[in-house]
Amino acid sequence: MNKLKMRTPDLIKSNIDSIRKLFPGCIVEAKAEDGSEKEVVDFDLLRQELSESIIEGPQERYQLNWPGKREALLTANAPIAKTLRPCREESVNFDTTQNLFIEGDNLDALKLLQETYLNKVRLIYIDPPYNTGNDFVYEDNFTGSAESYFRNSNQKDEAGNRLVANTEANGRFHSDWLTMMYSRLKLARTLLREDGVIFVSIDNNELSTLKIIMDEIYGASCYKNTIAVRRGIKNVQAQFEDVSSLSLGHEYILVYSKKPDLRFSKLILSHSETQPGKWDTFWRGTDRPTMRYELFGFTPETGQWRWEEGRTKEAVKNYQNYLDNHSQNLSIDEWYIDNLTATNVPLNFVRKNEDGSIQYYVPPNEGKLLSDNWMDILLSGNETVFDTEKSLVLMKRIVGWICSSSESNIVLDFFAGSATTAHAVMAVNAVDNGKRRHVMVQIPEVCDEKSAAYKAGFKTIAELSKERIRRTGKELNEEFSNNADAEKLDFGFRVLKIDSSNMKDVYYAPDAVQQGDLLAQVNNIREDRTPEDLLFQVLLDWGVDLALPITKEVIAGKNVFFVDGNALAAYFEMGINEEFVKSLAARHPLRAVFRDSGFGSDSVKINIEQIFKLISPTTEVKSI
Repeated sequence: MNKLKMRTPDLIKSNIDSIRKLFPGCIVEAKAEDGSEKEVVDFDLLRQELSESIIEGPQERYQLNWPGKREALLTANAPIAKTLRPCREESVNFDTTQNLFIEGDNLDALKLLQETYLNKVRLIYIDPPYNTGNDFVYEDNFTGSAESYFRNSNQKDEAGNRLVANTEANGRFHSDWLTMMYSRLKLARTLLREDGVIFVSIDNNELSTLKIIMDEIYGASCYKNTIAVRRGIKNVQAQFEDVSSLSLGHEYILVYSKKPDLRFSKLILSHSETQPGKWDTFWRGTDRPTMRYELFGFTPETGQWRWEEGRTKEAVKNYQNYLDNHSQNLSIDEWYIDNLTATNVPLNFVRKNEDGSIQYYVPPNEGKLLSDNWMDILLSGNETVFDTEKSLVLMKRIVGWICSSSESNIVLDFFAGSATTAHAVMAVNAVDNGKRRHVMVQIPEVCDEKSAAYKAGFKTIAELSKERIRRTGKELNEEFSNNADAEKLDFGFRVLKIDSSNMKDVYYAPDAVQQGDLLAQVNNIREDRTPEDLLFQVLLDWGVDLALPITKEVIAGKNVFFVDGNALAAYFEMGINEEFVKSLAARHPLRAVFRDSGFGSDSVKINIEQIFKLISPTTEVKSI
């Protein structure tokens, strides 16, 4: 009976195998560090195979290089011996939901998802650390060989111990950030569908370098656009404290597709017409003849102006007043604040005091209208949790634009933060009865003890993320309870936590076990792991969707897991006998997996294989 490998794929070996198919002569044998033989690529010969002329020495070429780039490639390709452990008590609708929340290092998460979600993700949105000098980066310090990386990666990471401060005083300030991003972006590309798209938020600190590594990983021909996004309120306020500096009032989103010829659907930017308490449907197009009026001597025959006539003409007048008074050396944002009207800065965010100072606030009883400020509702106060929280309006627009409501499009965010992306997916689905799914990844980064989130009882950002998804789902469920298709909406999520492998070291390196320890290694599974823990590692290893429905049934007196009906049957207890296996084989599962130590003897194991061949020959049977 074949055994599952129970670890992430070795992408280095996969790449070598691909090269062997095209250029078999470029694969040669060499000595490994331990003296054994291993296959390596003769890069000099490979370069010659791909060149029309003789190559002598290094050639100049356009590229971005930095200390740690090779290390980033190593960390991206090397396998890890880790798993995802289910956490039912922190989940919502665990058995039926199609949404996932993965708690742990996002590099590990991207590796663990490689086989399950390869070429399956429609949209990736990430808002990584901007490298401002105050951010944290992941310390991916695996500078040795792939073998040593694999050994290191079998250790469990404690919450947050992979994060280090990246200050401007660091001699590798840009290099550390690039190393962190390069490996993660490289792995993310393999998860995208052929029509997949990735959006990456960034500010001016690393915009130019991010563009270069995105061109390298995704291809310059796959670059679609750079979107300028107005900064959040707190960042805007900071500009007025130093009016002598140049305004940095925008952030940016780089947009890349998996394939260069991907064409985007038309993005319709219409304003919300919903009533108070209803969720925004701004991304859905409408035709409004009443919004066609004369402006600058032109009246459109189709489409419409963005604002109603009175508001538009007030804005034009305000802008003309600004032009007439620009000699005050104020930026347009600064002038708008000083000349506040309804068309300039949203009044529900800003109040000008009698002394001329600007106060930012959220009016009472307007929480649902100000969905971007959801934490004000959560914390029952007006103090925001993150200065850099993503715009919910922006995220809903992106999700509704890229992902069709009729498909089960997967939306991935592996820098989930406060889970704005998950909120957006659920909100858009609630409006159009969509089937979009979200997969969030967030390391349990410890909250600053001075932060509002910590004072509200959240010890880690991951806790905050999960609570936002719970409350958003509950609120949406109440909001759309009268919807005829409300029962089809998925407001749940399945929590999975990254941990060390369920298998003991002997499973991966049996030759390392001393003869005197053999009796202690009869059971190759860690003692603290449950059957459901083992089930999810099997799903990872077999490349089965981690969000498929799971049920438990009693077969011949034994509890058996069934995944997606009859797609997979799994039993990980002891005492496997022929009577039980006959009953299970009669169900004709597509796949069946057992615990290797659960067989009474080798003869029982052989008999069980024969039983399946007789009763259910199409069943693929394996053990762990």
